[in-house]
Amino acid sequence: MAILVGGGVAALLDILMAMHTWSWRVPRAIAGGLLGPRVFKDESLAIWSLGLFLHFFILWVAAAIYYAASRRMAFLRQYALVCGLFYGIAIWLVMNLVVVPLSALHNYGPFEYTALVQGLLVHMLLVGLPISFAVKQLAPWSEGCAPTFTCTQSKSA
Repeated sequence: MAILVGGGVAALLDILMAMHTWSWRVPRAIAGGLLGPRVFKDESLAIWSLGLFLHFFILWVAAAIYYAASRRMAFLRQYALVCGLFYGIAIWLVMNLVVVPLSALHNYGPFEYTALVQGLLVHMLLVGLPISFAVKQLAPWSEGCAPTFTCTQSKSA
């Protein structure tokens, strides 16, 4: 549940902000990462829907990674605010320095200062925080870890 809600809320907020900033055609550009520049010649709903699905899928994967890490590192749940902000930065870095350059669009840098700041802030506040708070609130506690975030390992003889 934490993965679906956290990733879904993050994806919704991020895509709405992107569409508000640039255009409602942003999902076509996301699909272009998979299909190449030819998507800009196709106005079909199928291409737009593919881009929207890919966007949600990417953020569900990001939420799953945070969830999996939180099972081993309790501080990710304990300090959800700080960890969520830094996770948003990490997501922005991976997307802009790894995923986009390797995509079929090969679109990267140089970054304009205002776009860089906006991208980081959006990913920190609208992507990282929903994921971290969803994991904090909705993820089941693993055995040995109480909601007080004091995990102890008990050894039985």
